[in-house]
Amino acid sequence: MDYKTARNFILSQGTALTTQKNPDAFLMLLKEGKPPVPGQMTSILLAVKIIGDALHENPDLDRQLVLALYSIAVESIQLFEAGYRAGVEWPPLLKEDLNRLALAVKNTFAGIPQGKDAFDL
Repeated sequence: MDYKTARNFILSQGTALTTQKNPDAFLMLLKEGKPPVPGQMTSILLAVKIIGDALHENPDLDRQLVLALYSIAVESIQLFEAGYRAGVEWPPLLKEDLNRLALAVKNTFAGIPQGKDAFDL
């Protein structure tokens, strides 16, 4: 995955609640109380890593990408918690994956380079 592909993927997954164009987008699935599709979380983590690596070399962020990253990191946990309170039975490792995602996005904003070990991909 290259930067452009990673950026477009994060935009499609992280802005779905506002655009409602992709019913299988990560946040849309969580909002509906559905787990991510197989491989979706891994792809999101990989895309965040690629974006973080690229931004380490070029620290400029665009607002659209920042919004998508923020939404994926924060709203996913909020949607998970809301679903949990409503009785949704989430996959056993989803909460851990969401915490890893939030940390990866935080490190991306902080300019902390992340190696492969940070994501266990």
